Amino acid sequence: MPSPHRPRFAEPIAADGPLLITMGEPSGVGPEVAIAAYHALNGAVGDRHLKLVGDPLVFLACGKVPSDAIIETHAAAKPRAPGNAFPENTRAVVDAIDEAVALARNGAAAAVITAPIHKAALMQGGFEYAGHTEYLAKITGADRAVMMLAGGDLRVVPLTIHLPLAEVPRAITQTAIVETGEIVLAGLRRDFGIANPRLAVSGLNPHAGEDAELGHEERDTIAPAIAALRGSGAQVLGPLPADTMFHAEARARYDAALCMYHDQALIPLKTLAFWEAVNVTLGLPIVRTSPDHGTALDIARSGKADPRSMIAAIKLAARLADARG
Repeated sequence: MPSPHRPRFAEPIAADGPLLITMGEPSGVGPEVAIAAYHALNGAVGDRHLKLVGDPLVFLACGKVPSDAIIETHAAAKPRAPGNAFPENTRAVVDAIDEAVALARNGAAAAVITAPIHKAALMQGGFEYAGHTEYLAKITGADRAVMMLAGGDLRVVPLTIHLPLAEVPRAITQTAIVETGEIVLAGLRRDFGIANPRLAVSGLNPHAGEDAELGHEERDTIAPAIAALRGSGAQVLGPLPADTMFHAEARARYDAALCMYHDQALIPLKTLAFWEAVNVTLGLPIVRTSPDHGTALDIARSGKADPRSMIAAIKLAARLADARG
């Protein structure tokens, strides 16, 4: 198991310049909420201007913006058709991400905010990654990227992300917990300005295993990993029963919660802060955030898409970029 002192995150890049918002799925709500957020923020957060990255025709189908607000990338093979995600548009979707990330890595942009992608359509089009997080780790050269969801006074991190529930226990290892915990603690210090962060770690089983009567993962894997993290001087609580760690008094005891699987982390976050929740990727050399919702193909072009999560993602990206700067 790696030492808790060994950094697992890429060297951060501090940059001035604009905040870049990628197109996401052309036929979903991503371009709509990007345009709505652009206007709600008057095209800037403080001194940082907003730039939209992708096919201009997709963005302009959702509303008007100044011509210099769009960084043009590969055109969509299929025109925007709300409600229909086309695998043929995979190259256009991925090219927008690639261009935004390249600009941020080169110091020409302060942060990347990604609109939602349609994973099934992309995979049908040859995309080999489970989602943004995994792909961003690959193209930025990060050893491990960690998905944090932040909203209100709660920050949560799922140890395992896009895995079937039946595969989760095998993926919970001491190495994974220690490495993820290191990245979360470092991110809380570096990007959120918390000098002495406190991390809560959930158990996997009901009642955190009930002294191994309801499962042995807490005793054999999770508790030793927590001990290793504490060995570096970190404040780490757990393993905690997941059903009692998210009420108000419990949340006051920690700055972020590391949970064992996707829904264990996202259900409380979305219950408490559904419209303001933001996805933050820790461990990358660049700042990346995104709204915590999907493509919502069923409401695209209906006027029902709510831009609050996108606005929150842009504002948080600016805050994180300022912290790095």
